[in-house]
This record gives sequence, C-alpha cells and structure tokens, in this order.
Amino acid sequence: MQWEVVIGLETHVQLSTRSKIFSGAARHFGDEPNVNACYVDLALPGSLPVLNHSAVEKAIRFGLAIDATVANHSVFDRKNYFYPDLPKGYQISQFELPVVLGGKLTFPVQPKKGDPYVKTVNLTRAHLEEDAGKSIHGLVQGCSGIDLNRAGTPLLEIVTEPEMRSAAEAVGYARALHALVVWLGISDGNMQEGNFRCDANVSVRPVGQKEFGTRCEIKNLNSFRFLQEAIDYEVRRQIELIEDGGKVVQATRLYDPDKGETRQMRTKEDSMDYRYFPDPDLLPLEISDEWIERVRGEMPELPHQLCERLQSEFGLPQYDASMLTASRDIADYYVALAAKVSDRKMAANWVMGEL
Repeated sequence: MQWEVVIGLETHVQLSTRSKIFSGAARHFGDEPNVNACYVDLALPGSLPVLNHSAVEKAIRFGLAIDATVANHSVFDRKNYFYPDLPKGYQISQFELPVVLGGKLTFPVQPKKGDPYVKTVNLTRAHLEEDAGKSIHGLVQGCSGIDLNRAGTPLLEIVTEPEMRSAAEAVGYARALHALVVWLGISDGNMQEGNFRCDANVSVRPVGQKEFGTRCEIKNLNSFRFLQEAIDYEVRRQIELIEDGGKVVQATRLYDPDKGETRQMRTKEDSMDYRYFPDPDLLPLEISDEWIERVRGEMPELPHQLCERLQSEFGLPQYDASMLTASRDIADYYVALAAKVSDRKMAANWVMGEL
C-alpha cells in the first residue's frame, strides 16, 4: 500500500520583550533558578495579571507580515491542566478568539530526492499565551527541580493547517518561519535557549483517502535536524504499526535524539479536556485600526520584497538575492554597501564570499 504523510506544525515563539507577558518580572536566560519569578508568575493569592503592550505589538507585526487578519477583538482564556512547573494550575492563552487569524507562508523545499520546489502553507491562527516554567531532572538523585524563571514568558503560538506532506516540507516551513520572526525583530530565535520550539502533528493515510489518519503530536523539537529525524521516525513507526495490524493511538510523544526514536509521553488530550473559559482577570483585547496601521507603517521591508528589489533595481541574480536576504543583518549590510560602490554584483560576491 502507498501511504501519504500529513503534517501540521504548532510553533512556540518566545517574544523578545524586556518583561513577561502578564508581569513586570525580568527575562534573562541563564540566571540562577527562580530569581526572575515575581508574585504574579508564582500565582500568589491576590496577584493580578496585566497585559504587556509590546507583546501585542509584536503579534500585530507578525500578522501583517503573513497577510493575516489581525483581530480587533480577542479574548484571553484559561487552559486548565496540572503540571509541576505550571504554578497556577492553568495557562493563560487564547482559544476561540485569537489575535491573528489566517495568513500564509511561502518557502523553498529541498527534498532528499528530486529537485527543489516552492510551497505555500496556510496558517490557521497565531495566539498569545504565557510559557510554563521548566522541570530540571537529574541534578539530585530521585528528585526533579522546578525553575520558574521562564514562567510567564510571552509566547506567540503559530498553528498551520495540516498541509505539509513530508519532513522536508516541515523543515522548510520551520526554517522560513524562524527567519521571518528574527527578521521582524519579534524574537531572538535562539533555539538552544528555547526561543523557537516546534510541536509536529503527524499522521499517515492511504494515498487517495480523504479522511485524515490518527495523529500523534511530537513535542518540543528545538532544532531543524531533530524535527526532520523525529518526523521520519514517527512516519515509519505509524506505517509499520498499521501494516502489522495495529492501530495508531492519539498521543503526545517525545523525541529521544540519542536513540533516534519517539516515545509516548501521555495519551493526547482534546480541547474539551482543558476546560477553557475566559480569564476573569483580563479584559478582552481591543486593537484599533489606527494601532494596526501605525504598526504597519513601522514594518521593515520583508525578505521577499527586498529579494525582488535586489533583482529588479540592483540587477542581482535570483540566487544572490535569496542568499543576501536570508539574514536581515547581512541584507542591511549589503544594501548600505551597494549604495557606496559602482559594481553591485562584485559587492554581492564579496559579501557572500569573503565577508
């Protein structure tokens, strides 16, 4: 039997604000445990959240960059579940009324076999939420430690439609999304520090079948290589399981890079298990058209726009223009350099080569 892979990604992007999304606590990676967690982050009785203005502006900027609808009216909800590093016993997130709706991202794909191609993936939504703390295992025999420095860090969770059909497409999308959020200045994008983490929803179905298969979610993939390896393994696992007469069970899984395999973490919850309801401590988020237009006026030139301009105005080949716009720092440097020289192609060669 021939199988088709179906992949959707949920990406958690830490926003590069100076303080947390609902408190004034500082955000510094690498500090001693629990020094950057205030009474709001710890959910002490009587503490109340206050929304971070800069986090909202960064969400607006992302929505405009992907040609999405920025909602004039959105609501924060409580997502209820227990985890040792979640101090409130719930996470403040957005459910039915998110801040960004729709949008799309176009990116190059380099398959293992065959020629490169370009693909466009539609986005379902992007919503604001707070990050949880972090559990630390192995420092003390038989115990786990809890570091709440990360609790309350602002996240933009970006969700795609299930439109990717290979690990190569998922990696291509993740690379393009990572480059975009760094280009926009809304995230540092440091994957080693957890600034950019992907959850991959993976299922398989017989070629020609319209209905989706049962999906499994692989959590917290923080490198492009791990994303590729985890999806490839999970696809093989599901196909072999079905062909041997078994059934895929909807579950949340973790990827073990040392063993090169995924393993079950817990059976997968659905939205009703989280008992969402509007957070009574936060007013609805109202974003005026004037606010959206002000942010639009402050937007940098987007990578694809600059890439086209380098070809039309600067006379560069498509390859050179794509290489120079892979990084905003490099792109800004090249544009400044090209304004001072007569041979812009030579300048491009020098930037891509010697520099």
